[in-house]
Amino acid sequence: MPFNTGWIEVITGCMFSGKTEELIRRLRRAQIAKQQVVIFKPKVDNRYSTTQIVSHSEQFLTSNVIDNPLEICDLGGKAQVIGVDEAQFFPPILVEVCERLADSGKRVIIAGLDQDYRGRPFGPMPELLALGEYITKTLAICMVCGNPADRTQRITQQQELVVVGARDVYEARCRKCFVPPPEP
Repeated sequence: MPFNTGWIEVITGCMFSGKTEELIRRLRRAQIAKQQVVIFKPKVDNRYSTTQIVSHSEQFLTSNVIDNPLEICDLGGKAQVIGVDEAQFFPPILVEVCERLADSGKRVIIAGLDQDYRGRPFGPMPELLALGEYITKTLAICMVCGNPADRTQRITQQQELVVVGARDVYEARCRKCFVPPPEP
C-alpha cells in the first residue's frame, strides 16, 4: 500500500457479487489497525437498514446516511479511511469529492454497481473506475447457467433507472444469459 499519500479503491461488479462484503472486510481491517474510519451510504438505499451498510450475507457496519456527496467532506473530518457504499446512486459530484479526499491524504474505498439493469455504465462509477488507483471487479454466479456473472438482470417490469431491491427484483446473469430490456 502507498505510504504518506491518499488513494481511491473501487470495488465494482453486478448485484450479489460481494461488493459490500468486500467493502466491509476492508473497513473492518482498517478499524482493527486502529485507523479512523467513516462510512457513508445514500439515503435511497434502505433495503436492509436505514443506518448501516449491509451485505446480502448480512454483514453490516454503521454508516452515515446522506443525500449529497459534499456531506462526506464535512462528516469525514479527521478520518483516515472513508468508505462509500452504493456509489452508483450518488450524483457525479461524488467523483470530485473522492478526488479531493484522496488528494488530502485519505484512503477512499468506493463500492458500487458498474452497470445498470440495461447493461450500461451506471452513475459516477465509470469515472471513478478511470481515476481509482486500485480496482476490484467482483463476479457473481449466473442464476440461469452457473457461469461467472457480471450483469444485473431486472426480473420485474419496472423501467425507472433506480429501483431499489434485492432477490425479489434482480438476478445475477452472465453475458450469454443477460437479456437487456426493450427500450422504453
